[in-house]
Amino acid sequence: MKFLCICQSGLGSSFMVQMNIQNILNEANVTEEITIDHSDVGSTTADLADYFFVDATLGEAVSSLPKERVILLKSLIDKNEIQAAVYKILDNESISHD
Repeated sequence: MKFLCICQSGLGSSFMVQMNIQNILNEANVTEEITIDHSDVGSTTADLADYFFVDATLGEAVSSLPKERVILLKSLIDKNEIQAAVYKILDNESISHD
């Protein structure tokens, strides 16, 4: 499975979300192989990942992506919001976590 974190330029905030997701997966003892990467909004296409984590302000810019695979985040620094989104995906995909 692959997660892609998206921001306007593909550098700062998307990388921060990527690191937060990696920490969440490590803390939850997820053993399933999940790749996490980051990208800019303009380069993102539906075939790049299974799930896309995006700042809510960019929702319109990613409207071409499958809506059910886009996670719009109200805050890119709220670890609880990111964790809830990640856990929901893990549960939906039947991936074990603590």
